[in-house]
This record gives sequence, C-alpha cells and structure tokens, in this order.
Amino acid sequence: MKKTFLLVCSLLMGIAFGQQSEKSLLWKISGNGLQEPSYLFGTIHITCDASLSEKVKTALDKTQQLCLELDMDDPNMQAAMMSSMMMKNGVTMKSLSQPEDFKIVDAFLTASVGFSAEMINPVKPFMVTAMLYPKMLGCDIQSVEGELIKIAKAQSEEVIGLETVEEQLAVFDAIPYQEQMNELVKTAKDNMQRDKAELAEMMALYKTEDVEAMIAFTEKSPNVMTSKYSDIMLKNRNQNWISRMTAIAKNKPTFFGVGAAHLGGKDGVIALLRKAGYTVEAVN
Repeated sequence: MKKTFLLVCSLLMGIAFGQQSEKSLLWKISGNGLQEPSYLFGTIHITCDASLSEKVKTALDKTQQLCLELDMDDPNMQAAMMSSMMMKNGVTMKSLSQPEDFKIVDAFLTASVGFSAEMINPVKPFMVTAMLYPKMLGCDIQSVEGELIKIAKAQSEEVIGLETVEEQLAVFDAIPYQEQMNELVKTAKDNMQRDKAELAEMMALYKTEDVEAMIAFTEKSPNVMTSKYSDIMLKNRNQNWISRMTAIAKNKPTFFGVGAAHLGGKDGVIALLRKAGYTVEAVN
C-alpha cells in the first residue's frame, strides 16, 4: 500500500513538473534536418524592464543571427511605416465617429500626446492608439527587441525580419477601421483606464512565462482588436511565418524573437513547428 501511494505521488509530481516545465518564454527548435538547433523566444513589445535572463543570453551566444517580426535595423523601416499609416479610400477618423465622440477623442489626444485628432485624421485608429502606449505604461518604455538587437550587434550578427512593415501594417487594413475607431473612442472616454489595467495584467502574466495563459488572455480581452480579430492578428501571421522560419533555421542557427502571444495555443508557433516535424522544447 505504501509503495502504491509513493508511486501515485511520484506520478503526480512528474505530471506537475511536466506542466510547469512548459512555462517558458524560451524554446529550443531541433530535429527535422536541422544541423544545429535554433531558439524561439516570446517577447513583450513594450515593458518597464527589458532585462534578459541568462538562459536567453546563452541561446543568443549559441546562434548566429537574430530574426524578429520585423527587420528593426532596416534604415528604410520608418519610411515604410509612415507610408502605411494612413487609411485607404479617403476614410478618416471623423468619418468613422459621431461628432460628439470625435470631439472627445480630439480633446483627449490633445491632452495626452499634444496634437489633435484633426491633425492626424487619416491615420489608422490603431496606430493612434499605439502612440498612447507610453502613457498607458506609466514608466519609461523599454524594448525587449532593442536589448536583443544590442547583443546581436555586439556579436556582429545579422538582424532580419519574418515579415515586412507593409505586411504587418496590412493587418490594420484587414481589421475594419470602424472597429478600430470604436476602441479608440472607448479609450478616450475612460481616459485609458481599461487599457492601463489590461496592459498591467499582461505584463504581470508575461513574468510567469506561461504562454498558454497569454493566448487565453488575448482571447478573453474586452478589446475586440485582440479577441475578435485574433485570427488576423495572430493565427494567419503564425501560419505565414512557419515556412519562413524553417527556411531561415535550415540556413543557419537562428534566435527568433516574436511577441509571446504568438507562441501558445493550437495555432501558435510552437504547435505549428511541431506539426511541421520539429522538436520544440521548453528551456528552463
């Protein structure tokens, strides 16, 4: 009886440890013809503390190039971003909102970022929301991607991207402009309180390294940009990335850094790489 009890306890501890070991932001990609392993790391695009763990630094040492969502050291990136910020077909924020709501947004932007909605009327509302992130964060913004780039450059390694600026910003043409504007109006009306709370929760969740909890968080978000349109924001892009990632990894061992919300779930990058025949293991 005692042996049986100990066996059950051992099995339960093994299951618990196995589940816990899957909580990681860093994953090793191997097998399926790869001569050397590559690594996959879940980033958070804005944070108060972008310091990298020792295991991440070790993985960077073991790889020969850095691949982010975008080639962030491309000198043409800013110009490409500026040309992709505007809504198509003459749509404006004013045309997407009731007059009283536009006035609220106009006053809110003037107070928050120092310029009025009138000045940036043709800009995609999501891009306007992105301008507010420093205010939502409540601290000096740090960039995980920026820290990764510093190390890559110190090691004289190339920095490349999984998608172009045009491809990434096309996502915000696929998501209805009206939905984007509706969310910006909500942000203005409650002075970012909902957004601040959600961002704080996401940052706390990121520290747990639970990628499955992160994808679940996005699915229940009150912001329809992440919940209702997760296929456009995450799933479709994940699928597009896999063939690119595998070709890159076969060429040379690579450190991939993408938003942590892209990693988990049945349509996440981890599951898709495994489906493609690769071994993907949590690094703890």
